[in-house]
Amino acid sequence: MSSEPESDKPSVLFVCVHNAGRSQMAAAFLAHLSAGRVAVRSAGSAPADIVNPAVVEAMAEVGIDLSAEVPKVLTTEAVQKSDVVITMGCGDACPVFPGKRYLDWKLADPAGRGIGAVRPIRDTIEARIRALLVELLPEP
Repeated sequence: MSSEPESDKPSVLFVCVHNAGRSQMAAAFLAHLSAGRVAVRSAGSAPADIVNPAVVEAMAEVGIDLSAEVPKVLTTEAVQKSDVVITMGCGDACPVFPGKRYLDWKLADPAGRGIGAVRPIRDTIEARIRALLVELLPEP
């Protein structure tokens, strides 16, 4: 743990290139599963115009609605406001600041792929989010 004062809840930023697939799914799972106990952001180094329709469909299958989400551009401020930064294939585009925890999740890119290819990516992300939650919110 850093010596800086902590806010009321941990904050996590998910970053991928287009913010249209992996980072959107990860942010949605963390927001849903943490029930508001974690501040969640997602962004892309080169955001797409829309969230991947196959990703929206795959998340709808597990009861999470991404239809209103819009890809967002990665900002230095978003990184500075986050305790944990999880990158998913954005390489060196993500600024690095001391005192932040960085994780790089190697995940297949769902861009241009159908629902059948997106489901296993979704399920892998959900499993990783559940493991991350155990770290972020240990039971008393």
